Amino acid sequence: MKQNLNPEATEIKAIFDRIATEYDNLNDRLSFGQHRIWKMMAVKWIHPRPGDTALDICCGSGDLAFMLAKKVGKQGKVIGLDFACQQLQIAAERQQKKFVNFPLQWLEGDALNLPFADNYFHCATMGYGLRNVTDIPLCLREIYRVLKPGAYIAILDFHRPDSAFMDTFQQWYLNNIVIPTAQSLNMTEEYAYLIPSLAKFPTGKEQVKLADNAGFTKAVHYPLVGGMMGVLVLKK
Repeated sequence: MKQNLNPEATEIKAIFDRIATEYDNLNDRLSFGQHRIWKMMAVKWIHPRPGDTALDICCGSGDLAFMLAKKVGKQGKVIGLDFACQQLQIAAERQQKKFVNFPLQWLEGDALNLPFADNYFHCATMGYGLRNVTDIPLCLREIYRVLKPGAYIAILDFHRPDSAFMDTFQQWYLNNIVIPTAQSLNMTEEYAYLIPSLAKFPTGKEQVKLADNAGFTKAVHYPLVGGMMGVLVLKK
């Protein structure tokens, strides 16, 4: 599917394509494996049921999509959407190794222009994607549009902590864990975007307001790891 991306989005797409082969390894190393627990929490909060049609936006290598597929079962359907085709290729390869019988479809597409009909999905997830879109209000409106009335989405991402202590700890973590890890994999440039992306990302409270403006009937932000991570759970 052809994507009409602006220059900023094109560069972000290129970053995620370049890190695709090391993406899972980096997530494990940088979160000490905890990202899998956070993802399970996100899936639990959207209440997927057998037979549902589910969407994983910015699906990357497929972790959340695979979790959703287990919940919706063979009678359901999961679509994993990402603008980085290299990430989608790895997701498809993982499916063939471990999830060959699951109802999964991989689709290259733009989170700001979702290629789906209105009121289509029973539930959705988004992991580490909202921080990287170039228009967060538009993205939230698109998510609202494609969800069925009463449907939930859980949006997992890094955040800036409210606490001064945790903010200091996060800066230490970025400088002493993230950057050296990226350097060891020759990905310093690719991960340089992380710090400025955090600086401009709306806080949990600000995200709730944006979700309200997008039309969601319920919006709750759950801070994790002292506020360095968070899950925004929205109901249409």
